[in-house]
Amino acid sequence: MNGFKAACLSGRFVVTSEIGPPKGTDIESVVADIDLLKDRVNGLNVTDNQSAVMRMGPAAIAHEIIARGGEAIYQLTCRDRNRLALQSDLLAAHALGVRNVLCLTGDHPCIGDHPQAKPVFDFDSVHLIQCAGLLNDGVDWNGIELQGVTDFYIGAVVAPDVDPVKPQLFKLSKKVEAGAGFFQTQAVYDMERFAEFMVTVRDITAGTQVKVLAGMLVLTGMGMARYMNASVPGISVPDPLVQELADAPEGEAAMVGADICARHIRFLCDEGICDGVHVMALGRADLVPRILDQVGVL
Repeated sequence: MNGFKAACLSGRFVVTSEIGPPKGTDIESVVADIDLLKDRVNGLNVTDNQSAVMRMGPAAIAHEIIARGGEAIYQLTCRDRNRLALQSDLLAAHALGVRNVLCLTGDHPCIGDHPQAKPVFDFDSVHLIQCAGLLNDGVDWNGIELQGVTDFYIGAVVAPDVDPVKPQLFKLSKKVEAGAGFFQTQAVYDMERFAEFMVTVRDITAGTQVKVLAGMLVLTGMGMARYMNASVPGISVPDPLVQELADAPEGEAAMVGADICARHIRFLCDEGICDGVHVMALGRADLVPRILDQVGVL
């Protein structure tokens, strides 16, 4: 049974977090993070060469999550693979027990650690969503029958703070039409603005069972907040939050960032703004249980 899908469709407030594969073969710290989080969240995303930085493939870590009793959400990007490889990797992941897939176009290699790499982008995320749906129906992209079908719960991403936001909403509607059952958003920090965004999203997804999880990226200091504002398109950290981090006692900025995250999750849960959250701690998995304990969910 797909526990993450069941949680989403139950109507409960869903919480997911994230595991980054290692840049190498040593998975000791990854396994420790899995064991720390697997029983505290409804699912663990496994990133796929996030930010175009070469790391271990996500299928191996997704399998490790499943083997240790967790729910894996397998991220797959179009950047590094053509349609043959994408379908092949989806089938392989399914054979390893993966039942949740998050479909992304992927960052361009020029921003990563192999800027000379040739991007593929044979598909974009909408095509990949459609492709996963076809595999669920028992055929490949060209309509050729499969020997055994997949059963993926298909997800996608959306960036609420991109300006202008209309193209994001248009793409969201296309992803819903293509078969996306859940969305995880890029990191959001302005809760009132996100609430307004969700009003439009609810109109677009009316009559469906589509679920939206707000991205909660834990800020570990004022420098990180300022970097996000200056260098990460589509993410905006309001000035009061930057100041709150600046005012943190020495050595306590990460704890303040965790408190901010918990406060935002509590607001979204209490007000029914969205269906859950995706908590990203970027190397500080130890902060996630603290945040969830403060919020009182799961």
